[in-house]
Amino acid sequence: MKATRHGEEELFDAARELHEPTARKAFLDRACAGDAVLRARIEELLASEAEAEQFFADGSLAMSLAGPTAPPSWSASTASEAAPQGILDEESVGTRIGRYKLVQKIGEGGCGVVYMAEQEEPVRRRVALKIIKLGMETRSVIARFEAERQALAMMDHPNIARVFDAGATDRGSPYFVMELVRGVRITKYCDKNHLGIRQRLDLFIQICHAIQHAHQKGIIHRDIKPSNIMVALHDGVPVPKVIDFGISKATDARLADGLSFTAYAQLIGTPDYMSPEQADLSGLDIDTRSDIYSLGVLLYELLTGKTPFDTKELLGSGLDDFRRTLRERAPPRPSDRLLTIQRSEVTTAAECRRTDPSSLYSLIRDDLDWVVMKALEKDHRHRYETANGLAMDIQRHLNCEPVTAHPQSGFYQFRKLVRRNRVVFATAGAVALALVIGLGTSTWLFLKERDARQRAVTAEQQQAHLRVEAESRAKMTQAALLVSQEKYDDADRLLSEISLTQPTVEGAAVLRSVGEWHALQGQWKLAADRFSRLLQVDQLDGWDVFTLDYLRLGPAYVEMGDTVGYERFRDDAIARFAGAPCPAPDRILKICLLMPAGERALGALRPIAADTAKSFSESDSGGDVFKAAWDTVSLALWEYRNGDYPRAAEWAQRCLACTERNAPRSAAAEAILAMSYSRLGRAGEADAALLAGQESVEGKPRSRLDLGTPVQGFWFDRAFAQILLRESKALIDRQ
Repeated sequence: MKATRHGEEELFDAARELHEPTARKAFLDRACAGDAVLRARIEELLASEAEAEQFFADGSLAMSLAGPTAPPSWSASTASEAAPQGILDEESVGTRIGRYKLVQKIGEGGCGVVYMAEQEEPVRRRVALKIIKLGMETRSVIARFEAERQALAMMDHPNIARVFDAGATDRGSPYFVMELVRGVRITKYCDKNHLGIRQRLDLFIQICHAIQHAHQKGIIHRDIKPSNIMVALHDGVPVPKVIDFGISKATDARLADGLSFTAYAQLIGTPDYMSPEQADLSGLDIDTRSDIYSLGVLLYELLTGKTPFDTKELLGSGLDDFRRTLRERAPPRPSDRLLTIQRSEVTTAAECRRTDPSSLYSLIRDDLDWVVMKALEKDHRHRYETANGLAMDIQRHLNCEPVTAHPQSGFYQFRKLVRRNRVVFATAGAVALALVIGLGTSTWLFLKERDARQRAVTAEQQQAHLRVEAESRAKMTQAALLVSQEKYDDADRLLSEISLTQPTVEGAAVLRSVGEWHALQGQWKLAADRFSRLLQVDQLDGWDVFTLDYLRLGPAYVEMGDTVGYERFRDDAIARFAGAPCPAPDRILKICLLMPAGERALGALRPIAADTAKSFSESDSGGDVFKAAWDTVSLALWEYRNGDYPRAAEWAQRCLACTERNAPRSAAAEAILAMSYSRLGRAGEADAALLAGQESVEGKPRSRLDLGTPVQGFWFDRAFAQILLRESKALIDRQ
């Protein structure tokens, strides 16, 4: 086998990722295929790398021990002669990279080093700065690093670490800056705090939603494991954060063109959590369901404290046996794994889950066994289609509903029905007992027979209601699948057959997607209908998502010209949010003022306006420029609707002075500024502001890919700005 220089680099990168000597030897035996020269070259490179790392460690120790007494002859030039090129160029604590000062080294992966850094402008905050490890700037590593940067920048989810900035150091190594997650890996957090099975499943469901968000953005993580999922406390509530998309794969065609860096015959992932198709090396069958497998391994470990296969056993038998194990050998069910490990380990695992070994076995057996094994199917076609599908099955288990992973036998369905309706079945049993006792006399039999008939009718009605609910859930799951396939028209038709009367996360997600599809096509009446139904069932998502749904419905009413519908919508929003502290007052304030308001509405909105002003003060003093800028738009519109035009113009100008640009937000501020100037008789400035606002939002989104982000502006932010611009133009034309 004759390898090119590029091929040697890729082979070296693959070998250095295998730290276990046995696994590395097995890999080289297979990859070099008897080529002694190539084998010697790779082993020489590996040995050189080990010596360089040892030299660096010894040099750092010597310099730290020497301190101020080091000989004056030791200089930077001397060090550069004695040490390999580049070692002294590694960033150290205190180094400034752009507007960031490195404070502490907090982590190190296969190709990247993570520092805690302090951002000094435009706001002061602690961030995490990740940079390619010194001496690792091969083409594949740089491409992999760039993939992580691009992947994180595309995503905006409360359970995924946010990206703030990116760039390159003076020596040309790329870096990016992201949210500093102050937490511990999920398995350690769960065990340390002795979380029960239900609490662990609640955290896992949030992780599934985060991975689903990444998949919808066209990103496969490919390295889901406990160390890449950190849990931090937010206001006393544990929040899991998915980090490290360093070996993620882009499924979107536009991304894949720039991110196809994985070399042939190169293992990507962590062995314990790697899917069978990842171990196959070709990578041809790797899709979002590879992450479903890794989620299944993570769930396995959260339940039992063990992974499906022992790490030493996987890697100790060589690379070929390792791959064969993942592709062909079926893992034991989680409950069966508890029976095979040592008694002391089972006891420890049960104590960490606030239960005893026998109860732990009972909690995991059946439902959770089936869910985990479906996620761990060797054939990815038999796994869950989506991460949301996995999360929904776990939620069904928590709700004592039948899980889709179980073979749907009649007895299983009946057992679940009894568990959910204990009172109904207990009552039916009491009726049966009463009928047996009443056989003594004809009169007693008559009375009991009549009573039993009535109870039977009631039970039949309840059973019919349960059947309808089960059918509705099945249709909703089908609609969610159609949405994931972008078949919105089919999903919308299926929605018309479903009666939603209870809060539902899955139903809200489908209604939201279908409503946005109608909005992008200008079908405002249909969009308003879907968003109106959305507000009735969206009570399980967090306040951030819930308040954004109000921003979706308001513009739909205005665009379709339904003034009465908008007034009714505004009254509902005021009634819901004005009586208690509002989590996002600026959103409620501006959506309620999208059209002119009377004295009654303005009076009712006054507490929300006060909360918005308080929110602005906190955001402005805390350095949250993005939040403060949106607060100024709401306050500018509030002052304008109240007739204080100078004050409205002042707030609008503060918004436009924001350093972080957002086109819809700037357009809305220009519209309010134009109306204020027109009212104040400053016609020339009003015309200029109107023109600037119109230029900011020219055109409209053409597809769901153009929906936008918080930075560039969502579609409803654009619609909000265009409505105000039309009002501004009409006012200027009249004067």
